[in-house]
Amino acid sequence: MNDMEFEGKVALITGAATGLKDDLMGFGGATAWLFAQEGASVVLSDFNSSLGEETAQQIKQAGGQVTFVPMDVTREKDWIDAVAATIAFFGKLDMLVNNAGIFVDGTAESTTIEDWDKQMAVHGRGAFLGTKHAVPEMRKQGQGSIVNVSSIDGIVGGPASVAYASAKGAIRLFTKSAAVQYASENIRVNSVHPGYFLTPLSRETFSDPTQGDWRIARVPMGRVGTPDAIAYAILYLASEESSYVTGTELVADGGLTAQ
Repeated sequence: MNDMEFEGKVALITGAATGLKDDLMGFGGATAWLFAQEGASVVLSDFNSSLGEETAQQIKQAGGQVTFVPMDVTREKDWIDAVAATIAFFGKLDMLVNNAGIFVDGTAESTTIEDWDKQMAVHGRGAFLGTKHAVPEMRKQGQGSIVNVSSIDGIVGGPASVAYASAKGAIRLFTKSAAVQYASENIRVNSVHPGYFLTPLSRETFSDPTQGDWRIARVPMGRVGTPDAIAYAILYLASEESSYVTGTELVADGGLTAQ
């Protein structure tokens, strides 16, 4: 990839508050840093305003063009406001990363209706609303790239959470439908499917040796991933190097689903 390829481009990234340099980053935070380093102007969004502001300040101090907007991805008004803020700050929107996510354990029997609805709202509705409100601005540029963060649990079954897997599966099929709908307008839509990664969301799981060892034993590479690996996958799908790639799912799981 060319140095500073994203110079002049504007990206909106959800779930991007966990990006402090002295702490474990999430996918959104790591992606925000990488995009800024590649020259993009970046709008971070998250429901955690204090952490999001702190992350944005660190990126700014490192020379990045960045701002933070608070957002609940399940609320349409928050999306309208976030896209409007992006245009107000940077004048356009070229790239959207729908990364915000949550997790709850549960089988079909133990999952509550409330937990089911919340998973569907954050993941499925969040990706839908983001796409709905980003596309009109991307259309003005004659191009755009949307990357939705799903999971390998959106491709194959898993024992941990029926609601999470179902919601991530919804992202996968939403991505393909949107990709077909907007391909003729040069607006690409792709999904990334992480396997086992050490992030703030999974830190508790991997702090339990039994759970952590069981997951690592399933991975042919014999290790968990780091958030930077997903950030680079997202970078590729957002870049011109993937200009003929749309509706695809990029799996980063150390070979787990190849078995």
